[in-house]
Amino acid sequence: MITDRPIATDRLTVNHAEIEGRTGEPVVLVHGNVSSSVFWHSTMTALPARYRPLAPDLRGFGGTEPLPVDATRGLRDHSEDLLSYLRALALGPVHLVGWSMGGGVALQLLRDHPELVRSLTLVNPVSPYGFGGTHGPDGRLNSPDGAGSGAGGAAPEFVRLLGEGEAGAGSPFAPRSVLDTAYVSEPLAEPNPYVAAMLTTRTGVDHYPGDSRPSDAWPGFAPGDRGVLNSLAPTHFRIDDLELVEPKPPVLWIRGSADVIVSDTSLFDLAHLGAIGAVPGWPGADACPAQPMVAQTRSALDRYAAAGGRVREVVVEGAGHSVQLERPEEFLAALVEALDGA
Repeated sequence: MITDRPIATDRLTVNHAEIEGRTGEPVVLVHGNVSSSVFWHSTMTALPARYRPLAPDLRGFGGTEPLPVDATRGLRDHSEDLLSYLRALALGPVHLVGWSMGGGVALQLLRDHPELVRSLTLVNPVSPYGFGGTHGPDGRLNSPDGAGSGAGGAAPEFVRLLGEGEAGAGSPFAPRSVLDTAYVSEPLAEPNPYVAAMLTTRTGVDHYPGDSRPSDAWPGFAPGDRGVLNSLAPTHFRIDDLELVEPKPPVLWIRGSADVIVSDTSLFDLAHLGAIGAVPGWPGADACPAQPMVAQTRSALDRYAAAGGRVREVVVEGAGHSVQLERPEEFLAALVEALDGA
């Protein structure tokens, strides 16, 4: 039975999900943007009994204290919250699993505290060079101010519905529609718990999406310094030296081939949308190329492997952004193999 309970840390009060009475090797599962620990519930119940799954809510999501996000620190507000959570529970080293933005949080924790990570599993993770506004496998900025990334890229209707706690109907920007068309490659049989989890997202300049500032570069905005989407901007979040960490835990990178969020042709990357004519005024590939998100992650992990780390990439054909929900058996097999082999 999965239960939720608050954990008081030296930074904030974290709500987390756990299986009552479960012991064993701790597996800490970190959710992504506009979601909560609910997105891990099915994985938690399916894990073998020798593992103890724990799934915290990040600040501003689920039941965790909604402290403001200082985007100038990249994802370190979240990774340091996670660190305080591990310490409050006297955990470590742990098997760390991060999905989407949670993959970036996990990467940041590994970069800062590798001694606490027994193994790392990345599930459709955000690029080590942030989300939007870069090009090439080494994540070079399209514009010095990060134009095209950050809070300015959020759809106002989606933000409004989140803030009002409305699943919405009949709009492509409704949370239910976004779940069906972006989070998964095919609609889930039981979407309501996940829509409800999305609706726990705190909105505003200190949360989702954050603030924005004008830019002279296309598409006319650059990331601000507050809120979740700006914490993912390449001007604030960048991990380009992962290969330097010691010790180097084994890394599993598992992703869906049909992911439309984290992709080399992401439908959430303004530059790619401009290239296909969905956003007007695109100045062309020389001035504003699309972000090759998968290629960037592969480049960073290739350097990690070349420096002595162990990396395995698993591609689940036809799955989208939420492999753990769409193809649970394939996902669990890959995850347990990685946990057992660590």
